[in-house]
Amino acid sequence: MASLKERIQDTVRFIQSKCDKKPLIGIVLGSGLGNLATEITVEQSLSYEDIPHFPVSTVKGHSGKLIFGLLNGVPVLAMSGRFHYYEGYSPQEVSYPIRVMQGLGIKTLLLSNAAGAVNPDYKVGDLVLISDHISFFTQNPLLGPNEEDLGPRFPDMSEPYSKDIIAIAKRIAIDYDFAVHEGVYTGVTGPTFETRAEYKLIKAVGGDVVGMSTVQEVIVAVHGGMKVFCVSVVTDLGIRAEDNIITHEEVLEAAQAAEPKLTTLFKELASELQRNIKLT
Repeated sequence: MASLKERIQDTVRFIQSKCDKKPLIGIVLGSGLGNLATEITVEQSLSYEDIPHFPVSTVKGHSGKLIFGLLNGVPVLAMSGRFHYYEGYSPQEVSYPIRVMQGLGIKTLLLSNAAGAVNPDYKVGDLVLISDHISFFTQNPLLGPNEEDLGPRFPDMSEPYSKDIIAIAKRIAIDYDFAVHEGVYTGVTGPTFETRAEYKLIKAVGGDVVGMSTVQEVIVAVHGGMKVFCVSVVTDLGIRAEDNIITHEEVLEAAQAAEPKLTTLFKELASELQRNIKLT
């Protein structure tokens, strides 16, 4: 059986045979947030099902394409649709596209997700810049033998989300006059939304928002030496009235309503990061 490194090399070779673009930034779009892809001037797109070793997204709101193009003039590679542990994929499969981005030379990763708020100060539609995460409720994608060429056996996770990029995002939010929070994301397996007792537990251990993605991708990105930024769109309230029932359709609607702010943030971030990359 081929090693992880060999599979990554196989996937990278295939992608490079189809596309000669050299993206600076990788982007992962969360549930209901795929319309950001319409802001990208598409130069090439590949369906997940055509890419060797790629899983195929099964979730409503995830279109399943790898998009090469320009966002605000910046060369990017965007995943329109991500993979989830609850779909039956292993943590290694969930995070495999991040490995491929690493293999393509991408060193900066921007992620988005739809999340439930456990911080009572948050409301539906708010953007939360993730400063840290709690991953105890999900399986670590680095379990098993470590391939040293991909990253260290024991990666440091003291700054999984780049403080420098968070600072830039805060300035952009001020410039465009919309509020952002900074908080801790708690990753859970899904696919069930959390019970009331689970929301209380997550709040007690320091979580501000909770969702069913992101942490496995971030762990692999940090393992591979990438700088990471993530923003959660609050789509439902975990600390909520007794008669408030959450549905996936409502989550998608809330995400789409907040998307213009997210789009502005990512477009301006891309430009700023490109300038910073050119200076280094």
